[in-house]
Amino acid sequence: MRVWDIHPGYLNRQSLLGEHRELHGLVSVLGRGKQGYSNHPETKRWKRRGWALRQRHRLLAAEMAFRGYRDRTPVRTRSAAGEWPDTFVDSPGRQFALLAEKYRDKQSGRIPLPRTSHELWSHHKYSVMARSQTAYRELGRRVSGLRGRDYFDELALELVSWLRRPPRPGDLRNVVEHMRGYLQSNASQIDSGGWVCEFTGIQDRVRVENEAFLVTQTALTDLAAWPGAGCVVSVPRGSR
Repeated sequence: MRVWDIHPGYLNRQSLLGEHRELHGLVSVLGRGKQGYSNHPETKRWKRRGWALRQRHRLLAAEMAFRGYRDRTPVRTRSAAGEWPDTFVDSPGRQFALLAEKYRDKQSGRIPLPRTSHELWSHHKYSVMARSQTAYRELGRRVSGLRGRDYFDELALELVSWLRRPPRPGDLRNVVEHMRGYLQSNASQIDSGGWVCEFTGIQDRVRVENEAFLVTQTALTDLAAWPGAGCVVSVPRGSR
């Protein structure tokens, strides 16, 4: 049983669908109080964290939708609203190392596994910007002075923490404008009827064009996972 903490964009198809299946299993275990699983590390850390499990499921569903999979099994647990587990089975930095070993000679996820701290930060820029302009600037300055994998584990932990916070409407709109800027050549094909429609249009264009920078952004599905954020991931026709 495994529920990851890093963004599911790093998971390949098998791992993404596998976590979705195991998260539902964990919800069932916690809801029914199955003794056989009571001492499992994942069971212990997610106990009385129903809201957080629901939010992780929203993120998985958003990533699945972007890749063409429909989620028809919502999670409705909601205990301890706003509270996440304060422990990890493996630290976020270690999770990247585990995936690197797991995916050796195999296909990785939508977002390539980061080799350096700069790459890790690059993937999360817009997600952090959607929470705090100040944090975005401060983290950017800090990472600019790093080399290779300096501060990688600490940065991975910090970024997981930021993605557990809801986006702020004003900052989120700013992110949508930045993302649109990468697709100016196709601006006429992006619905300008409001920033929510623009976000959906951006997702559609990135999916079709595989735009090199935007396709590696956690924000591409992270922002769709938050109730009230207003962003909805469009599912391609003929999706599974």
